[in-house]
Amino acid sequence: MSGFGRMWVSVALMLVGLMWGAARAESGEAIAQIVIEGNQRIEAETIRSYLLVQEGHSFDPERIDRSLKSLFSTGLFADVTLHRQGDHLVVSVVENPIINRIAFEGNMRVKDDVLSQEIQLRPRVVYTRTKVQNDVQRLIDLYRRRGRFAATVEPKIIQKEQNRVDLVFEINEGQPTYVQRINFIGNRRYSDSALREVLTTQEERWYRFLSSTDTYDPDRLTYDRELLRRFYLQHGHVDFQIVSAVAELTPDRSGFFITFTIEEGERYRYGDITVDAKVSALRERDLSEFVASREGEWYNANEVEKTVQKLTDAAGAMGHAFVDVRTQLKRDREKQRVDIVYDIQEGPRVFIERIDISGNVRTLDAVIRREFRVVEGDAFNTAKLRRSKQRIENLNFFEKVDIHTVPSETAPDRTVVKVAVEEKSTGDLSFGVGWSTTAGAMMEIGLRERNLLGRGQDLRTSLMVGQRRVQIDASFTEPYFLDRDLAAGFDVFAIQRNLQRESSYDSSSLGGA
Repeated sequence: MSGFGRMWVSVALMLVGLMWGAARAESGEAIAQIVIEGNQRIEAETIRSYLLVQEGHSFDPERIDRSLKSLFSTGLFADVTLHRQGDHLVVSVVENPIINRIAFEGNMRVKDDVLSQEIQLRPRVVYTRTKVQNDVQRLIDLYRRRGRFAATVEPKIIQKEQNRVDLVFEINEGQPTYVQRINFIGNRRYSDSALREVLTTQEERWYRFLSSTDTYDPDRLTYDRELLRRFYLQHGHVDFQIVSAVAELTPDRSGFFITFTIEEGERYRYGDITVDAKVSALRERDLSEFVASREGEWYNANEVEKTVQKLTDAAGAMGHAFVDVRTQLKRDREKQRVDIVYDIQEGPRVFIERIDISGNVRTLDAVIRREFRVVEGDAFNTAKLRRSKQRIENLNFFEKVDIHTVPSETAPDRTVVKVAVEEKSTGDLSFGVGWSTTAGAMMEIGLRERNLLGRGQDLRTSLMVGQRRVQIDASFTEPYFLDRDLAAGFDVFAIQRNLQRESSYDSSSLGGA
């Protein structure tokens, strides 16, 4: 090879060497070994599985940074560092402790088992600050639902051996946060006192010490908005609106002022009422007999709902289970009349696969299911589902009732009805004192349970003790006797009278019905 050729070969080798050196400098040297430090319970191989770099890879800062984030995202570690020592990548970890025990202190009004069900952390679960703060908020929300907005929760940890901790929630329940005042703005036709009678939330009074309706509950306030809307729609106020419902907490956090801002609108009467059946077999039938309202009467949303239900049932009785009855309202604001068209159309063929009920800790499923106007396997019917929800709410066993549907996972023409309820107290205790010309001074105590043993049965007992009279009463009602929509029950009483002053004898009577 000539000297000129050897020179070009040397230059080429130099360029290749420079390019290889630049590439090596850019990518960094290869990782010879990954060293795991600080792990106690978690295996080193488990930690390596979360890394995005392995032995033999280059020291890539971006992938090392992503590996750091990957380890933190597991929630297993309180601290993680990755650093280079020569050709070794050292991963130092500080494991989050394991919860050994969870305890509650300071809770007098709410039992430990209720609080335990509310939180998500459990013994033998990895402790993280985020999970603890989330559980603190859940406990605060629980107390707020029970009307205690002054409650505070402070988490404390007690270090134990083997990287374990005891988690203690220190609770200051505070005083109940009562509703001190309920105000209405915009009501002209009905007084504040009349509208307060519609609501389930009540103002604080000394004689309501056995009731919780005078404590503030956001869910109850939402239900009160619906009750207020129903009330006005039942009395002809088609344009009624609730502009706002604001609950203001006093500066000392001792009470709430609730203000409803409403627009009543004008009161309407019925105008023309027609039934438009787009199902061919129903066009030939006279369906007007199922309309509950008449022209000229005051508009009532309950009557409209009853008509929708009657038309749906009538169509089903005629062999058309899949119908959709919708109402179309046309307002005449000058004459203050509203025309109604009941539009009957063929609905989608969807069946109810099953009805799932949740949230009923004490009330039996059967008590809720018997209020449904549909059962599993029936054709899906929106009107009947609305009526079922209303019947469950009318039981007055639950603070909240939510019914919604989700598509079935087994068939496209099936749907699953989800029912979520939140139970409330159904017991009543009453006291009374008085005076009678026949019995003298007397005192009475009464006890009632409207949902006995979660079966929906009603049990009442009362005892009246007077100077010249003692009376005991007891009654029991089974609302669904023999699983039929038939109420049955009994009443018994025992009366002892002292008639020595009037007739020189005593009287005893025992009876029932």
